[in-house]
Amino acid sequence: MHETGEKIDSLIRHAVFDEDSEARAKSRRYIRELALAVGVFPASIHGIYMAASKGPEKPFTVPAINIRGLTYDVARSVFSAALKDRVGALIFEIARSEIGYTGQRPDEYAVCILAAAVREGFKGPVFIQGDHFQVNASRYREDPEKETGAMKDLIREAVDAGFFNIDIDASTIVDLSRPDLEQQQEMNCRVTADMTRFIRAIEPGGVTISIGGEIGEVGKRNSTVEDLRAFMNGYLRMLEPGLEGISKISVQTGTSHGGVVLPDGSMAEVKIDFDTIRALTRVARDEYRLGGVVQHGASTLPDEAFDRFPEAGTLEIHLATAFQNLIYDSPDFPKDLRDRIYRHISEKFAGERKAGDSQEQFIYKTRKKGFGGFKREMWGLPEENREAIRDTLESRFSLLFHKLNVVDTRFHQEPPPRFAPTR
Repeated sequence: MHETGEKIDSLIRHAVFDEDSEARAKSRRYIRELALAVGVFPASIHGIYMAASKGPEKPFTVPAINIRGLTYDVARSVFSAALKDRVGALIFEIARSEIGYTGQRPDEYAVCILAAAVREGFKGPVFIQGDHFQVNASRYREDPEKETGAMKDLIREAVDAGFFNIDIDASTIVDLSRPDLEQQQEMNCRVTADMTRFIRAIEPGGVTISIGGEIGEVGKRNSTVEDLRAFMNGYLRMLEPGLEGISKISVQTGTSHGGVVLPDGSMAEVKIDFDTIRALTRVARDEYRLGGVVQHGASTLPDEAFDRFPEAGTLEIHLATAFQNLIYDSPDFPKDLRDRIYRHISEKFAGERKAGDSQEQFIYKTRKKGFGGFKREMWGLPEENREAIRDTLESRFSLLFHKLNVVDTRFHQEPPPRFAPTR
């Protein structure tokens, strides 16, 4: 495995950083072929979620992990923890916004995940997801066709790369000025249905892509059962009979992306409305045959909160900022590099600083944008530093796997018929 490990380490660096585009593409093809040869392949979690719609025998919440930087190393730590805890129900994801500021197109991101699986000896299906493939509200108002066209271009690129799980977020165009809930959700329904048709038209043979919808923009008011019904009734009316629809629905229950940072840099306490999760899960499963509801913006919650998500019936939980924090705040992340990143952020993104924000608040909310510009330097950290960061992350992932009850969820799944590397 030592020789294979060194080979994968070299291949992934060429796949990400080689200045020759043909050499990058060749390395990526080789990684995909090697992954498939050892039993690692991109897959859809749709079947698992449809089984959950009937009420799972073992309540668990699938962690969906956003990796913004050091992607290969972070993914290695995920797979290492997953192997020790026999975890198969986990998702790797990246949002539309993250693709931009982290400098990771879907093909690069997917190849990093597959390479990490091979490196750690993981075998079986790997779930890679487009998170918050979100409609930009202002661009949509200016030119709806252009904005939905850009969404479809991104979806096609992601599916080609092996993203067989796509979360559509058109909650940004919910119009609360309209008189009733169904009218408020109408454009959300229309765009989500349009994207569903598009995804079904381009999905590979033998794959039913898992599609998610969203009814409440994270950080806004909590979702209600009435919101869910208004969206689902409108959405289903817009789908052709027999067309497979969404398998899950993202809701708002009191969180915000990244948490709420106080002026001194500490985190504000956040209260999750678990009763709302239970009620929404019950309606999603009983009335609409969905797998359940999805919780966003939860990674910075206190540890004791995570045990409650499976109990409340949460299907999936999205986790990002806490892992970013473990990297930046690690004693093994060089201080001089961190200082340079913070200076860069303070200069380049000064216009994003809100009135009243302390320096600590501004840096905390903005340092995610340091991953793209300093990607090569982060990947170039000495192995002993990256190993120490991996060990810290692995412990965190293992803790979350236990709390979310996904230990012992390894399962057998065959690659789709005629599946082959897409690059």
